[in-house]
Amino acid sequence: MDTEYVGERLRAIRRQKGLSLHDVEARSKQEFKASVLGAYERGERAISVSRLIRLAELYRVPPDQLLPRATPEGDLEIDLTANEPAAEGFTIDLVRLHEIDDADAAVIARYAATIQLQRQDFNGQMLTIRYDDLRVLAAVLGRTPDALNARLDELGLRVCP
Repeated sequence: MDTEYVGERLRAIRRQKGLSLHDVEARSKQEFKASVLGAYERGERAISVSRLIRLAELYRVPPDQLLPRATPEGDLEIDLTANEPAAEGFTIDLVRLHEIDDADAAVIARYAATIQLQRQDFNGQMLTIRYDDLRVLAAVLGRTPDALNARLDELGLRVCP
């Protein structure tokens, strides 16, 4: 998913909240500089999963609401709920995750670390990923949840029951 489309959504939500770039900078105690946030919104700079989640917290919206609603091809709605698996989530092998030198694995590792912080779960071996987390991560990586599941299997990260 192109950073331009993520940026458009970031700008739309910020404006819906009635905030200027400088308001966000002030509310975040300079965690998000106005110039950097503007670069995210213009699609000039990619936003990490952890920063996206933090921004969602500042805006008081679920993280998936900061993701684009339209595809680059047109105004079609992105259906993140299509083909939802019967299971609520799955377990990821954190040891294997940290052994992999791969761009997708790096994004997944940052997201997993954020989940661990939120849950105060620091066993360091395994982490249960809920389906909502999978949906957000898939959208950030520009994939469908099914495609991300396939990629996780390819990387050997999903632990089968």
